[in-house]
Amino acid sequence: MSNGRKAVLELRNVCKHFAGIAALNDISFDVAPGEVLCLLGDNGAGKSTLIKILSGVHRPTSGDVFVDGKPVDLRVPRDAQDLGIATVHQDVGVIALMSVSRNFFLGVEPTKGWGPFKRIDQKTADSVVLEQMTAMGIRRVRDGGQLVGVMSGGEKQALAIARAIYFGGRVLILDEPTSALGVKEAEIVLRLIHQARANGIAVILITHNVHHALSVADHYVVLIHGEVAADFRQGEKTREEILDLMAGGERLQSLAAKMEAGIASPSHSG
Repeated sequence: MSNGRKAVLELRNVCKHFAGIAALNDISFDVAPGEVLCLLGDNGAGKSTLIKILSGVHRPTSGDVFVDGKPVDLRVPRDAQDLGIATVHQDVGVIALMSVSRNFFLGVEPTKGWGPFKRIDQKTADSVVLEQMTAMGIRRVRDGGQLVGVMSGGEKQALAIARAIYFGGRVLILDEPTSALGVKEAEIVLRLIHQARANGIAVILITHNVHHALSVADHYVVLIHGEVAADFRQGEKTREEILDLMAGGERLQSLAAKMEAGIASPSHSG
């Protein structure tokens, strides 16, 4: 890696075909610890397929995935989780009628006692979840026993992110985490992304919101029809240039064609 970067996760020439149709073609990028990589693209760009490959739901048709420089075969989601690749989906996946602490430890609850006397250590579970939520800057949740259903969207995202990091997440994949949130809730999530980066977590943020992407990301990859249309660092492109890339450059091409035909000029109001 250049500039002293050592990638924790890397894709090289990854392709994915479904019934002979290319969903992804020759995708290559990497992300280092303490870096935020933003994957940008409109619907149909290939973002969902890429997430499924990174999280072990799909295997690539060709190409390679590397973790810490070593090739890996992500056959099932558990393989990705065991390597520290944690995915937080858009719908978060929390259970509204269960408590905060039960959601946090679902399936891996701390216990006390032994044999037939073993039971969930609720006090420890509540203590850990409140400590982790406070570390995320969420102070409105003061009781591990409260139902998740009464939490805001930003707080639910915080819970899912805190859980992923607590259980060893080294690469945090966030799928459209701000899409269903208001301005204040989105700010909570963007702050959490900054915090994860500061803690040395590699973050892959999937979004179509250029404003949010520009506020947190170090590195950008724009996908169009399953291919990398651009790969650049923070500060190398303007917001307008990124929007044009996401639209396939159609606005610029259309304007250039009109100007060439003498239909439009830079001062033309149409």
